[in-house]
Amino acid sequence: MHNKSPLIEVKNLKKYFDINVGMFRSKPLKAVDGVSFSINKGETLGLVGESGCGKTTVGRTILHLYTPTDGEIWYNGKQIKNKTDIREFRKKATMVFQDPYSSLDPRMTVSDIIGEPLDINKMYSSKKERRERILELMNHVGLNSEHASRYAHEFSGGQRQRIGIARSLAVNPDFIVCDEPVSALDVSIQAQVINMFEDLQQKLGLTYLFIAHDLLVVRHISDRIAVMYLGKIVELADAAEIYERPLHPYSKALLSAVPVPDPKLARTNNRIMLSGDIPSPLNAPSGCPFRTRCEYATEQCALEPPEFKQVSKGHFVACHKVEEINS
Repeated sequence: MHNKSPLIEVKNLKKYFDINVGMFRSKPLKAVDGVSFSINKGETLGLVGESGCGKTTVGRTILHLYTPTDGEIWYNGKQIKNKTDIREFRKKATMVFQDPYSSLDPRMTVSDIIGEPLDINKMYSSKKERRERILELMNHVGLNSEHASRYAHEFSGGQRQRIGIARSLAVNPDFIVCDEPVSALDVSIQAQVINMFEDLQQKLGLTYLFIAHDLLVVRHISDRIAVMYLGKIVELADAAEIYERPLHPYSKALLSAVPVPDPKLARTNNRIMLSGDIPSPLNAPSGCPFRTRCEYATEQCALEPPEFKQVSKGHFVACHKVEEINS
């Protein structure tokens, strides 16, 4: 069972980018706008939303690849504040990137890609120890030792992603941000890679923030799921709960788009089509960010942002109309 103490706590995280909008004028793009959640040790939190909702920025800002505009990030009960904290945290927290084609140098051998974090952090006392550690990491992700001296460009997408995962494991992390790690891969190998993430979690006691735009992908691996829209989390609950009882109109729409394997069910499953496009985060709507595409929106939704509140044990929703819609 999961240890119920949080490993990662994110409190009111904001990340704004200054965007030039003409003559010496800039405007903040609010990629992440006041996001809070915690992830317990050994748990996977799925973070889901459409492109441009800010989910990748959340992952990168937690790891301080982007400097947070505001908010706090805590690791193991300690707030990460200064350069020393960040440096220590990076030994315990790593990232697996979306695209194994652009995140790995094609001219490097597999051995050097996986060994680079070991070199940077001086994590071996001899060449022999370095080589043994690299082979152990390769073994963890199902690559055999003959692959070590080959170059990244010789491998398929699925195998490259395994190399990327081995590299992220090199520093013995506790926490991994998985940023859409299977969305660039062929559907036939997505399940293999997800199963591998699960096996590694069991074997190495890892904690994941698993970012995806596809609810089917996170369903299988997540303990809890957070649904994100335009820089804000609109719903957070246990994975099974989000599937069986989504309460936010946006979560309902996302779920209705998930293909159902049973054709009888599929016919009765009325797909909720969202009207309009996602607004630009540069010109996010006032009040509730989802109101411009929501059939239940009223004047109140335009005037005040809904509070992100607990509606039943462990189930949080940001919606003024949550009781009416779900009664």
